Amino acid sequence: MMPEALHAFFERSDATVQADPQFTVFHAALLDALESGQVRAASRNVAGDWVAHAWVKRAILAGFRNSTVVATPGPGFPFFDKSAYPARAFTLNDQVRLVPGGSAVRRGAHIGKGVVLMPPAYVNVGAWVGEGSMVDSHALVGSCAQVGARVHLSAGAQIGGVLEPAGARPVVVEDGAFIGALAGVLEGVVVRERAVLAAGVILTAASVIHDLVHGRSLRGEVPAGAVVVPGMQQAQGDYAMAQGLSKSIALIVKYRDARTDAATALEDALR
Repeated sequence: MMPEALHAFFERSDATVQADPQFTVFHAALLDALESGQVRAASRNVAGDWVAHAWVKRAILAGFRNSTVVATPGPGFPFFDKSAYPARAFTLNDQVRLVPGGSAVRRGAHIGKGVVLMPPAYVNVGAWVGEGSMVDSHALVGSCAQVGARVHLSAGAQIGGVLEPAGARPVVVEDGAFIGALAGVLEGVVVRERAVLAAGVILTAASVIHDLVHGRSLRGEVPAGAVVVPGMQQAQGDYAMAQGLSKSIALIVKYRDARTDAATALEDALR
């Protein structure tokens, strides 16, 4: 089914879409289109800005509302989840390395060729993971999050979360970025290509990113090639001063160079 037909079907009011007797057919076609990459929850325009496709996110939400919880057989015990979003199955032709140990990919998630999923990782509906990327143990790629090609998501990394409002931009990690262990990129933050987030960096829409190289403060976006580490800043106010309290911040300490590239070459060795 062509993306234009899907768009026309799901662009209507939520009540009309859910009451349509063809809903199941169009919803299944939407999941196929998301998995193949014909349809995306967000894309980058000619100006370089990432734009959410609200109709796709609304269609995914309609699938949750228009389905019931069912039992699905699992290894040793059953799973209970919405019938519209079962786990996705792969074949050798998909060229995806799904390592045994408890990982799951929901239907409607795009997984590019050469992607490695280490257990236990989870990729939610509407997400996009580009070719050659690594999703390490305990990493989460949330609903509609967009992860580019040759990205390394280290152990425990969280890229987005539950499905946000239809018009909200999802979390984006562009090509060649490196996300360190236990790092979190949330609330529509964009990590531009080849940027590096050190272990433990947490970025939300409200996070201030202090660029020590260029002497500026940023929100909502990590520049291309930036190397971001966690830092501390003294909290303001008499009470905070008296107690010696600090708050965590994000610091850009350098921009990626040949030495940084060498430090992230471990991924190629593991492959």
